[in-house]
Amino acid sequence: MSASDNAFQELARIFSTRNNRILEIEILPPALGPLLQDECSVGITKKYLVQSFVVARRIFFGKSRSNFECGSPRTILRNENESVTHSASDAILEDLLVSTEIILLFDCEHITACNWRRGRLDALTRHHDFSSDDPGPLIQALENELTLMTTYLCSPLHRHTKSPTLWQHRLWVLARLLEIREVGARRAHFVSPFEVTNQQQKSNVDWLKSELAVVHRAGELHPRNYYAFNYMRQVLGVLSDTTKARQGPSALADSIIDLALPWCLAHPSDVSGWMFMLYLLEVVPKGDLHPNVVKKVVGYALDVGWEGESLWTFVDLSVQSLGLEETVRNTLQMIPGTSYTTISTVQDESTRNTALPARSWKSWLTMARKYWDSCNQVAK
Repeated sequence: MSASDNAFQELARIFSTRNNRILEIEILPPALGPLLQDECSVGITKKYLVQSFVVARRIFFGKSRSNFECGSPRTILRNENESVTHSASDAILEDLLVSTEIILLFDCEHITACNWRRGRLDALTRHHDFSSDDPGPLIQALENELTLMTTYLCSPLHRHTKSPTLWQHRLWVLARLLEIREVGARRAHFVSPFEVTNQQQKSNVDWLKSELAVVHRAGELHPRNYYAFNYMRQVLGVLSDTTKARQGPSALADSIIDLALPWCLAHPSDVSGWMFMLYLLEVVPKGDLHPNVVKKVVGYALDVGWEGESLWTFVDLSVQSLGLEETVRNTLQMIPGTSYTTISTVQDESTRNTALPARSWKSWLTMARKYWDSCNQVAK
């Protein structure tokens, strides 16, 4: 057996015995390789991964063309005289599944491998018996696909955490899973659509929080992860459509603000996180929530002396879109003698004697600097 075959077999064993667990995979330096595993932590060298990919690609393009079409096996028994058995078909399917997993580990933008996996799940959906109480292999396959995407998106890999292909595939899987569970709940328990909506609302909040945890992890691994936070906007829309709740997306958005704000404060330079925070505030119509959140953000910046553009851009956009100018101004004028009318015209050193625009994040930063200067004078 060649070195490439050995690499494929070892990595295939890890994926095939994953059992719906979430792995954390990272690329090792050559001196530590070629492959290490400790429970759910996996390390592999780039060379070993390339060798495994070469074999996986050969298997995938060889077997997918000859035995499968759009994810549906053509080796299903049609009569008693067929020589191909179900066990052989299952073996081919297993090889294709693990091959696509290795291919996506090497190349997260491999559209063909991703589409094959989606086609297989779509074929399972078409043959799923929704009248049965047993969810069968479909729910298990969808949940397994979701944990596989979590493995890719939450591992310290170079491109996976910011892969548009993987995020869109995860959204597709999540939407199918939610649709199937909703239909199954109605048929299995014979409840009205309104009762299902009330039952589903709580579970959808849990779904939203779990997806936000995945996005936050991806955002930590790859800062300014626009694709991850855009995925959260889409998830919010999908969950709102499945619940058909009277509140629309506002109730769901409100449920994660207390989770999103601490993350943004812990990563104040991440503009993607702040823009998602602004999106949540715009979705929630609660008037008392808006000033409280923005006041916390401004208070945090004043306490730690933060001058970064991302945070103050969030403050500026909140003032413009939510009408919170008075809230921000009052927070920045907590020290006597700090006047908005005078500070807004103060010339910033970075502008080289150019007056600041009436509405700019630098205007609020200038007020903050005046606040810090006033604090230093009081301290002296």
